[in-house]
Amino acid sequence: MLTAGDLEVNVLEFRQRSFQFQRLATVGGREIALFSRTETETESQFRPKLIHLHLIVPVEWVVRDEPNDVLLLARDGVTLPVRLTEQVVEVGAERSEFDEQGIAFRRAPGPSGSFVYAPTEFLDPWLAAGAYASLGLS
Repeated sequence: MLTAGDLEVNVLEFRQRSFQFQRLATVGGREIALFSRTETETESQFRPKLIHLHLIVPVEWVVRDEPNDVLLLARDGVTLPVRLTEQVVEVGAERSEFDEQGIAFRRAPGPSGSFVYAPTEFLDPWLAAGAYASLGLS
């Protein structure tokens, strides 16, 4: 399992985007890692808004792909997944439920107009208002 130091110096590739490590937290008795990204809502608007994306995953699912110097997700915490190249779509246009690296995820509205990605199997404890506060997302 990677340490907080390992997570801080690498980016996690998720949905063809790079997410930066923010912090570790314990929610529902499980240690999770919070990654974040800020991007523009859409380049086609005259004054696009910034949107904040947060990804929460069990810390033991994060693996380092050393040859490519990137973090990826693997349910077993060991096996590097096959990296597929897909077309990137704007957050507002993507499906709210999807599979990423063999794991089912859901995108949900978060606090202050942000979006939170979480594995569907952990939605109830992790997307509750109290969990947002413990993650520092309130």
